Amino acid sequence: MQFIETRGNDTLKPASVPFSKAILSPSASFGGLYVPESLPKLDDTFLLDHIDSSYRDLAFDFLKLCDIDIPDDIISEALKRYERFDDSKNPVPMHKIEDDCYVSELYHGPTRAFKDMALQPFGYILSYLAKKHDQKYLIMAATSGDTGPATLETFKDATNITVGCLYPDGGTSDVQRLQMVTENAKNLHVFGVQGDFDDTQNALKALLASDEFNEAIATKDIKLSAANSVNFGRIIFQIIYHIYSYIKLLKNKEIKLGEKIYLVVPSGNFGNALGAYYAKKMGVYIEKILIASNQNNILTDWINKGEYDLTSRDLVQTISPAMDILKSSNVERILYDKFGSLRTKELMDDLAQKGGYALTNDELATLREDFDASYSTDEECIAVMAKYAKKGYIMDPHTATCVKSYEALKDEKAFAVIYSTAEWTKFSPVVAQALGKKFKKDLEAIDFIKEKTGLIPNETINSLFNKQIIHNKIIQKENIKKEMLSIL
Repeated sequence: MQFIETRGNDTLKPASVPFSKAILSPSASFGGLYVPESLPKLDDTFLLDHIDSSYRDLAFDFLKLCDIDIPDDIISEALKRYERFDDSKNPVPMHKIEDDCYVSELYHGPTRAFKDMALQPFGYILSYLAKKHDQKYLIMAATSGDTGPATLETFKDATNITVGCLYPDGGTSDVQRLQMVTENAKNLHVFGVQGDFDDTQNALKALLASDEFNEAIATKDIKLSAANSVNFGRIIFQIIYHIYSYIKLLKNKEIKLGEKIYLVVPSGNFGNALGAYYAKKMGVYIEKILIASNQNNILTDWINKGEYDLTSRDLVQTISPAMDILKSSNVERILYDKFGSLRTKELMDDLAQKGGYALTNDELATLREDFDASYSTDEECIAVMAKYAKKGYIMDPHTATCVKSYEALKDEKAFAVIYSTAEWTKFSPVVAQALGKKFKKDLEAIDFIKEKTGLIPNETINSLFNKQIIHNKIIQKENIKKEMLSIL
């Protein structure tokens, strides 16, 4: 599998690169991203052959089909990271909540969020490449709450790896913040940023593309990479669980081979949705991908109206903070796949220079062949969480945004899979509110939910509240470059 660039080639970089190069140096020409030059096809035989496969076997065979330049034994070792999940044989349990709807629970890994599904094996592979080339790397991560903990977990104590993690101060849940600021491995550095997630992500992308910054760290014999989903090493692992969802429905005899389903994805940076799109394009029988947003509903406008306009809105802090994002990086990969590199560069230049762009009517129609979208208010999410709690199923506020899309946008005769991206423990005050009582502190809310529902938090969550704070530095966004250099 070779990778090419979303905004075309500047002649300074190679016209195409293998997988290993794309993940080690994820910044492409003109500030663009790397995408596969072509995708393998998943035929009916592949789907049927994996009905009784473990998740790891499915993942291995999928990665072999992608023909990435990583040795088989390294892929196998990377996939052994799923042994760190609650059930190593089934890291992605699916729970039926309606006659025509399952929830795919992506949060059973070490940091209790869906980012573990990709970052656990990806971290192993990137660490292997760094050791193989005897090269030191600075891995940068900007997080709205879940990428940060998962990045720190996968790279802690890794040889030749230093991590610089940026989170928006006040823009994450208490548990998410504690998961980051209590990490004590010497190669991990965490900074709160006075700003929102878009500020941290913009800084990360700017530094990845900065010749000056790359030259500065090169003088220390260090190279730069990223753990965000701008890195395709994340995306390739996020395709697999969408394939698994379809196969699981076949195994459960909920559908017949060839029946199309809907996937409902709570989306912020669009990596999860992009994985679903690639699965559809490869041949999985998906009717549409339904994008669920919170009140930062820029993706809803993009999909329903063809408008991506940053000038008319400010970021709103909601009860689903991992989706409090206005600049969704992986939208660019959809633009490239639909409209090519010239149009993608034009649209992304307009976004950077004018604060927005508009698709033509024909372009919008093409986009809507694969996507539909809706958004939920905080009040609607609380009501959804309360409704399902009464039925005995506890969900987090991000998952709750999906229910409206499922109810309003799915063909009533089709099956749907909702993706649950975080365990309830990461947003316990909101879950407690849905159960009828408000708390300011996470620990009090967790105790209340335990008593109310009988659910027992994972020990990794319980232990957070007794850990020492290691990283307490809050910086201004203008100083991110300076701080990244200082840790080296």
